[in-house]
Amino acid sequence: MQGEGERHPEEERRRRKEMTIVTIIETIIIILISVAYITLAERKIMGSMQRRRGPNIVGIYGILQPIVDGGKLMIKEIIIPKQSNKINYMQGPIIILILALIIFIPIPINNLRAIIQENNNGIIYILAISSLSGYILLYTGWSSNSKYTFIGAIRSIAQMISYEVSIGIIIMSVILLNNSLNLLVIIYNQIYIPNIIPLFPIFILFIISAIAETNRPPFDLSEAESELVAGVITEHGSMAFAAIYLGEYAFVLSMSLLTSILFFGNSIYTFILIFIFIWARASLPRVRFDQLLYIGWTKILPLSISFLIFTFSLLLTLN
Repeated sequence: MQGEGERHPEEERRRRKEMTIVTIIETIIIILISVAYITLAERKIMGSMQRRRGPNIVGIYGILQPIVDGGKLMIKEIIIPKQSNKINYMQGPIIILILALIIFIPIPINNLRAIIQENNNGIIYILAISSLSGYILLYTGWSSNSKYTFIGAIRSIAQMISYEVSIGIIIMSVILLNNSLNLLVIIYNQIYIPNIIPLFPIFILFIISAIAETNRPPFDLSEAESELVAGVITEHGSMAFAAIYLGEYAFVLSMSLLTSILFFGNSIYTFILIFIFIWARASLPRVRFDQLLYIGWTKILPLSISFLIFTFSLLLTLN
């Protein structure tokens, strides 16, 4: 009987480990499929806004286009520039994709579960991974040993640092209002009144900062094709390009999902927020780099700090 009793805890740990592995695999598959079809949705929506059809040949209404594009990139030859640091050149895109996937670990999917269920520091983890992605972009651009990739990488790190400060301060207002770093607790606190109602001004600031943080148009200065060819990804092709591309859209998905949870208490608004990313790309012209940094440091950051102080003072008074 004692031997059976000793086996039960071990069996339970093994079962939980297997369930975690299955959950991770399921989440990765869901994310990759979602990212693939976000690219299709972007092309179709932009086509509609620009009065053209968009992808419509492969499959019904072009629904198989992401699969064909992925297959095309897989069979392309991997060309490594002679002047590049070859090991670092290949590592960069892989690390970007890995970071884009593991950022989903503490985020509850469908408001029910995350890969790690009881995570009381989920927001800190997300901010840490988001910060690392900027340095990996710098690492990737430097390793290509090209002036276009290096300038794009420097722009990217300056841009991400500028707007990451604002994002962190805005999230602090949400944390103060909900008194928790746990995303599940923040969701449950919004059953009756979503955070967007008292925090609407900083919701707008958060959307702008999220677009800049993910290097999306009109803030895609790290990939400005009129100036830097393709910026960080100029020297990357084949699966290396696909990894960076998937990583970018996975960060868009994670940022949209996080915004939906923080301000609406529900993940069903994620696709509306993704539409805002696409809408901004199709509608707005690219700003200059100096204008981008000026807006971040002199407009959005002071407003974020002011609202944080206001939120803290109001809660302190009411308490």
